[in-house]
Amino acid sequence: MNWKKFWLAAAVRAVRTFAQTAVATIGTTFLLSEVSWGVVASASALAAILSVLTSLATGLPEVDEK
Repeated sequence: MNWKKFWLAAAVRAVRTFAQTAVATIGTTFLLSEVSWGVVASASALAAILSVLTSLATGLPEVDEK
């Protein structure tokens, strides 16, 4: 397996997951001034970590050599 390619693909997925979670978490508040930025950062970071762990456990189809 090409580990450099794997980690790059896993990082891209984790960043996307982080951004998606941040948008979803921010979107649950009525006003932007009511956003709990600590909760947004915490939930997004956890989602990114879980994304990397999932990539390690299941692999990435874009990296799998055929």
